[in-house]
Amino acid sequence: MKKENVMIRKAGRQDVPLLLEFIRGIARFGKMEDEVIASPEVLEWEMFDEHRAEAVFAVVDGREVGFAIYFYNFSTFIGHSGLYLEDLFVLPEYRGKGYGKALLLHLVEIAHKHHCGRMEWMSLAWNKPGNDFYRSLGAVPIDDCTVYRLDAAAMERLYKES
Repeated sequence: MKKENVMIRKAGRQDVPLLLEFIRGIARFGKMEDEVIASPEVLEWEMFDEHRAEAVFAVVDGREVGFAIYFYNFSTFIGHSGLYLEDLFVLPEYRGKGYGKALLLHLVEIAHKHHCGRMEWMSLAWNKPGNDFYRSLGAVPIDDCTVYRLDAAAMERLYKES
């Protein structure tokens, strides 16, 4: 896919180190660097051996300037799969130039091609520029839901109790 001066390309196995760089970049942006425990080996296995997630890059003048990681989920209410956007990140010096929008529109095309009933993602509440951007595209926040998480330690504890 090419829109003006940005090309979107699918990530491959050889991109694992670059994916990890972008993951660390988004963690820095979210002030969550200490939460990144992903390793190249785990990313390679999960994404390219087990096919649990996919990624695309926004490329400008031969340089990857942004990325998106996504996977498919399923909605029982609509009876269709959905595309879940796990991460969307554009390097700070490339923001405001339409590259994030190009990534998101590419994912909309993928979702359409796969007959997804919807796309969803989370955004940090304090990320006003990101939230304004999403709203400008017609995305609506779901305010009546709360995100819950069991981390690996909690799951292990529950597993042992069961």
